[in-house]
Amino acid sequence: MTIVHRLLAAATALITLGVATPAQSTGPPVPTPATGAPVVRLQSGLVRGTDAGAVRTFLGVRYAEPPVGRLRWAPPKAARPWHGVADGTRPGTACPQAPTPGLPPTAEDCLSVNVTLPRDTGGKRLPVMVWFHGGGFTSGAAGLYDAQRLATQGDVIVVTANYRLGVLGYFGHQGLAGSGTYGLADQIAALRWTRRNAAALGGDPRNVTVFGQSAGGMSTCALLTSPASAGLFDKAIVSSGSCLLDWPDGGLFPSSPAHAPYSSLATTRKDGAALAARLRCGKGSAERTLDCLRDLPVAELLPHTGAFSDHLTYGTPLLPADPARALREGRFHRVPVISGGTRDEMRAFIGGAAMAGQKFTAERYPELLRKSFGAKADAVRARYPLSAYDSPAMAWAAVITDRSWACPTLTADRLLARHTDVYAYEFGDRDAPNINGIDVPGLPPGAAHASDLPSVFDLGGANLLATPPQQRLGARMVDYWTTFARTGDPNSPDSPRWPRFTRQGPVLGLVPDAVRPVDYAADHQCSFWNTLG
Repeated sequence: MTIVHRLLAAATALITLGVATPAQSTGPPVPTPATGAPVVRLQSGLVRGTDAGAVRTFLGVRYAEPPVGRLRWAPPKAARPWHGVADGTRPGTACPQAPTPGLPPTAEDCLSVNVTLPRDTGGKRLPVMVWFHGGGFTSGAAGLYDAQRLATQGDVIVVTANYRLGVLGYFGHQGLAGSGTYGLADQIAALRWTRRNAAALGGDPRNVTVFGQSAGGMSTCALLTSPASAGLFDKAIVSSGSCLLDWPDGGLFPSSPAHAPYSSLATTRKDGAALAARLRCGKGSAERTLDCLRDLPVAELLPHTGAFSDHLTYGTPLLPADPARALREGRFHRVPVISGGTRDEMRAFIGGAAMAGQKFTAERYPELLRKSFGAKADAVRARYPLSAYDSPAMAWAAVITDRSWACPTLTADRLLARHTDVYAYEFGDRDAPNINGIDVPGLPPGAAHASDLPSVFDLGGANLLATPPQQRLGARMVDYWTTFARTGDPNSPDSPRWPRFTRQGPVLGLVPDAVRPVDYAADHQCSFWNTLG
């Protein structure tokens, strides 16, 4: 799933964002009244934030101790109380990841949250929304997601959280407690922090919505099935991250094997042992191996981080069952859910592969189909003939969008709807901001993976919605998302009616000036994929 890393890198290359280390255990003196800076007393201590117009922020607030030394590959420890006033005026450092232009500096001391809220809460207890970013489980940072528009228009508190990534977040080894789930454990710790501190920030600790996109959406879906997250959130929004997503051989990339976002404990341990051997740490006891790995500098681990991009691990205390299986068996928290994705998910991935030198030609199309579908390739080719598309790349993007993203999401929505309220959507603005930087002849970006993000967040502080219709759609999506966070139902007098999803639908199409139900199953040929098996 390393392409998602590239997507976030392309998006962040559009912007420049200053960052700093999280609020530390000691801070500067209490500010004088002349500064006008807000100070909040959290359970761990005082934090000084910033007032800017209608918004108040507390940034880079530590929610757990630095996961360094013996705490590398250990469950997060709650932040120790500090003395004085911690600085909360700048986002925290991003978690270690491959260096990419536009991304902030990184460090293992990265477990922080950014809090954005309306400056004037009117004395109300506001709903709280906790965001987990995407990036293929290997990249991204909470500080890239400016939530001012979401907080002020929606009258909510938004918490964006860093969590450990790649080899530091999802490594596993025999005898290592928490194997493959450190990133998930961080997210659970961030939710616990939110419950404990929401009231101090003016929020309602009993009205918390968890939401995420791509890897953040897959994490949110995993949290729905994790016993350890019970009672920590009251609603969930899963964007481009259904528990049922999976890709056939060559599906995500022409060279990628078949895989899903989640990994068995045996696989994670096997891959961890292989990494230890590669880094010459594999001899001796498990304890000696882990000591050796913990002594290595981060720079020696990062080249291997992509090997753990799809290793959120089940068969573990935090995730006893594969989330896909848990969902099929109805074993998930009974909270209302918004679920959806983008109409042209795979165009981002195909575009990234093409820009990296992969060829998508008429001659290669049958080869791609054979690799992914074997004996069923001819049936897929008949259903998706090249003559129906403007280019072979468009045809291949449609095949994998439908097979691996859209139809699994629809199936998951039906499973969820058996037990809880579900509101299904599809983001369909084919003129959305090209945050993935796709520039491939014959492959317009369309409503590609992550193209919905600028409708909800200002990435790096930049409002990328260029046209009045897009701005109206963004305002409508903010209204839906925050009304749902407030009540568990996205409907309000200010937006078109969004019916609750049942087995028959509907799926709400989110298109500028054309928000209405779409024929999702037919558009993505889900009957064909369901019968193909």
